[in-house]
Amino acid sequence: MSKGKKLAAAFIFAFCAALAAYSCAFAAATPAAPEEKVGAIEPQKVLFQHPKYEQILQQIKSIADQKQNEAKTAIDKESDNGKKAEIFQNMRRTIAEEEQKLMQPLFREIDLAVRTIATAKKITVVVDKTALFYGAVDITDDVVQELKKKNASGG
Repeated sequence: MSKGKKLAAAFIFAFCAALAAYSCAFAAATPAAPEEKVGAIEPQKVLFQHPKYEQILQQIKSIADQKQNEAKTAIDKESDNGKKAEIFQNMRRTIAEEEQKLMQPLFREIDLAVRTIATAKKITVVVDKTALFYGAVDITDDVVQELKKKNASGG
């Protein structure tokens, strides 16, 4: 190895050693951050087991059926294919808006239940269980029970 390469290697080694020593000293001097406690939920399971889910689903189906019948009647009266497509797109958009409007209260209740359980269990982060391989407390069933309790009490 040439003298220049030896000098460069020695410099890099010394720099890394100094950086490691500094990092250890800094870590020792820094107060420990509070430990994060991670919770996980299965959002689909929580939604499907929400006490009001089936009722909302029926309302959405009823609205969708009504809008589809209205659109079919309007399309049957129309001869222009462009206008038929526009009627169809408007129907789909209206159904999606109605679905979102009806589901929003469920999502708010689920969010509140997740926050309630996470706070009670001192969980600082809650993630989707499918995005996690290992290392979280599964609170799915606790959230479902919280939703049932709130809905039974009229909450």
